[in-house]
Amino acid sequence: MFHFANPLFLLLLFLIPLFYYLDKKSKKGRLRFSNLDLIKESGGKGKIFFLLTLLKLSVIFLLIICLARPQGGEKSREITKNSVDIILCLDISGSMKAEDFQPKNRLYVAKEVSKEFIQKRKNDRIGLVVFSKQSFTQCPLTLDHQLLLQFLKQVKIGMVDDGTAIGLGIANSINRLKNSEAKSKIIILLTDGVNNSGKIAPLTAANLAETAKIKIYTIGVGKEGFAPYPVNDAAFGRRYVQIKTEIDEETLIKIAETTNGLYFRAADASGLRHIYTQIDKMQKTEIKSKEYVSYYELFRVFLFPAFILLLGRVVLENTYFRKIP
Repeated sequence: MFHFANPLFLLLLFLIPLFYYLDKKSKKGRLRFSNLDLIKESGGKGKIFFLLTLLKLSVIFLLIICLARPQGGEKSREITKNSVDIILCLDISGSMKAEDFQPKNRLYVAKEVSKEFIQKRKNDRIGLVVFSKQSFTQCPLTLDHQLLLQFLKQVKIGMVDDGTAIGLGIANSINRLKNSEAKSKIIILLTDGVNNSGKIAPLTAANLAETAKIKIYTIGVGKEGFAPYPVNDAAFGRRYVQIKTEIDEETLIKIAETTNGLYFRAADASGLRHIYTQIDKMQKTEIKSKEYVSYYELFRVFLFPAFILLLGRVVLENTYFRKIP
């Protein structure tokens, strides 16, 4: 940074034309040559005397700049960040292959929307937990979102035995957040089914989350009624059957209410994307910053050239350009 501590002194620059006028007027009628033979020359050399005036005005200019106190500065910033730690808890049971969400199945769309959500939350630690009959941590809490996206890309149906252990998914997510010191800790639970596996009931897990001050947003995915489900038939190849969408909305609502979260229902890809956008707006990371500037004086940069020019003018006036009274 660069600025003037006393910028009002810069107004004196407008006096430089006056100094030029007075200097020119004071030289009228004077013989400025130390040797009269110079007068006989073409007069071109006489124009060099303008150099004395230029030196004088340059010295005045530089001294005015010095009076204005030019300063350089180094800016530093103190950032206070109240971040949010987020666990994405994703259902990878077989029913997530249903293709009522376009362009592909429910899991594909859930992964794409989760990717967009992750890319928006640049200042937050985010982790990924997946579950079907069992639950495991696909990626712990991290600020390395590129690494997280790589792990998200690897998620697929069939990584563990089929089933829907919602309670285990929540419990595993709590385990990842329990030691967090973040101001806000949240779990985004996405499922399309009913809890039918695991030794931990979903509401028991929700009570544990509430005790740990973890908020859970629950999302039920799937259209009402029936959805097309792909089946690989040995005789007829790939074909589709209709499966009934069964979401335990009552339990998902209670989980959200217990932890002061919210329940959402997504019937298609755009609806799911809108839900993640809403959650993103509700759980904003607070970033406060204070700027500090450390200034240092720069007048010496201008004072030294002014001294050199002044000395040069004095030397020239008393030698080569010495005046004859």
